[in-house]
Amino acid sequence: MSVFESNKAPEPVGLYPHARKVGDLLFLSGVGPRERGKTEIPGVTLGEGGEILEYDIEKQCHSVFKNVKDILEASDAKWTDLVDVTVFLTNMKDDFKTFNKIYAEYFQDVQPCRTTVEVNALPTPIAIELKCIAHIIS
Repeated sequence: MSVFESNKAPEPVGLYPHARKVGDLLFLSGVGPRERGKTEIPGVTLGEGGEILEYDIEKQCHSVFKNVKDILEASDAKWTDLVDVTVFLTNMKDDFKTFNKIYAEYFQDVQPCRTTVEVNALPTPIAIELKCIAHIIS
């Protein structure tokens, strides 16, 4: 097994790697929209108590996809190697349509399997997180 870390993707918020390769499969840990070395989250306005006052799902989607790409590249993988994507949204009713439109821009030619679920909360004040699996032939 190999462990991969990206020097471009945001630092993990816990004890886990950005990705781990087992055989021909690359498993990415959950990827959100945070940016490396920054405390602000793209598209998120927080209140004094750290609560989300407002967010822009479009900005968060673009940031998440960039982070996934950065992790794939650091792991010697490509966007086209993605075979499965699990999407976690905190507000399916309001955000799914926008997310789905942006997703189609990035995945039109790749089309991995996908599952999208709504969750009550994510570990940091974000509205989206992706869990991805890629197939890499060495």
